[in-house]
Amino acid sequence: MTTEHTVKSYEEELNALSAECARMGGLTESQVADAINAVVKRNQELATNVVTRDDRLDHAERDIERRALRLIALRQPMADDLRRAVASMKIANNLERCGDLAKNIAKRTLVIIESDPLTPLTRSIDRMGKLVVQRLTTVLDAHARQDLERAIAVWSHDEDVDEHYNSLFRELLTYMMSDPRTINPCAHLLFVAKNLERIGDHATNIAEIIHYQITGEDMIAPVRPKTDAFRA
Repeated sequence: MTTEHTVKSYEEELNALSAECARMGGLTESQVADAINAVVKRNQELATNVVTRDDRLDHAERDIERRALRLIALRQPMADDLRRAVASMKIANNLERCGDLAKNIAKRTLVIIESDPLTPLTRSIDRMGKLVVQRLTTVLDAHARQDLERAIAVWSHDEDVDEHYNSLFRELLTYMMSDPRTINPCAHLLFVAKNLERIGDHATNIAEIIHYQITGEDMIAPVRPKTDAFRA
């Protein structure tokens, strides 16, 4: 009876850790989506809200790390369970970085909206942003479902976000060269695009973590697919 209770308690701790990771994923998706909407719709109130909400992700990451380390120290998990605990910490770290990047997008939005709208560029940001949010949603769903196939799909299409970034990079340069008055807002939009590209990279990181958690092996390809023309 005692053994059954111990095993049940242990499984509950692992499940609670996964649940906290899923909750943090939901918060991160909301932050990223709101940051994109703020810049696209030039919404000052929403941008400010994204900045002030960032602390929630910091607290969530620390809580997941504390739970995982406590479980590892007290339960000494092996094999699959150990990978599950470590994966939760690593995923939480990537989600926290996504939150930081969303916060940076929101801060730049507060500067961008002081300039005249650049509608074609805003549409390009919107398209890239939707793709990044879709990748983030898919990889978090893959983690929740322990769906290896979905995780691999996210990893395999990493270059899609890079191609959007490279296209937007060229578009921004064209605007800046043709009209010096656009240099300041375009420079901020360039950083917005770069932050979106990095969020896409974190989604790919999470896909790699899921793959290792489920299989105990690294991704087969030594280098993830990339389009590197304009990477900083």
